[in-house]
Amino acid sequence: MEAPASDAQAQADSTALAEAAGLEAPASERPPAVLEPDTPFSYLSSGVLWGLGLAWLVPMMGLQMVMHRLVGPPRMQWLERIYTRGQVAAALCRWRAEVHPDIAPDRPYLFFQNHVNHLDHCTMYPATPHFKQGVELDEHFSYPIYGAFMRSRGTIPVSRGSRKGLGLMMRRMREEVAAGHSLLVFPEGTRTLTGHLGELQPGVFRIAVQLGVPIVPVTVTGMYRVMRKGSYLIRPGHRVTVYCDAPIETAGLSRDDVPRLMEQVRDVMQGRLDAYWRENGAQS
Repeated sequence: MEAPASDAQAQADSTALAEAAGLEAPASERPPAVLEPDTPFSYLSSGVLWGLGLAWLVPMMGLQMVMHRLVGPPRMQWLERIYTRGQVAAALCRWRAEVHPDIAPDRPYLFFQNHVNHLDHCTMYPATPHFKQGVELDEHFSYPIYGAFMRSRGTIPVSRGSRKGLGLMMRRMREEVAAGHSLLVFPEGTRTLTGHLGELQPGVFRIAVQLGVPIVPVTVTGMYRVMRKGSYLIRPGHRVTVYCDAPIETAGLSRDDVPRLMEQVRDVMQGRLDAYWRENGAQS
């Protein structure tokens, strides 16, 4: 994939990608992906994989929390990459990443990723060398082990419907960007129920415009087959691909530009998902 010469070219590339994938109806109108039915073996293998995953997660998160206190999260990137790659490998997935060459390793970005399951941060994190601070609902901080891990790492909490919480979130985001860190955000706000991209939330795009930080559309394919909302089964043996597409600049934009920005990001991400389902022949 060649690097776009300008924002106009980036928009053209996004449109071409969407058209090539057959992007026609809005994501909300797309039928759910049709997947292979679960079998008794699915339940047996899933139980084994849950045990394997937890056996990796618990000691690795414990070790990282200790190291966060000793040397700080940004200096533990090598360990975090081992942890995240190992967590995906524990689900017996084949993982690969395609990263656009315009993504500079020393520049902060807002990585906007499609939201599929609880392994999303693990699938995307090792794709680029950036330190990526997470943004999570404050209710997730009550989860056993994972909540303590997020607090030790400095994950930014999001409070629903709280002006004070939103102000604190913006301040924390600005501090992370000022430190040269990137942010990992799920612009849908919730996990997909169909395998397609859900409705994007305009608030995170307004924040991107205020921060003036480029958005990198990140689309993960294959993970909906592995684990999805509404089911606790882990289904092994699938290929998971992380696409980090060309950065979209937000500097100089205003609130009036938010709808166009949302459309541009949506076209790239849904285009990737449409292409995946068309190639895999698993859509009704």
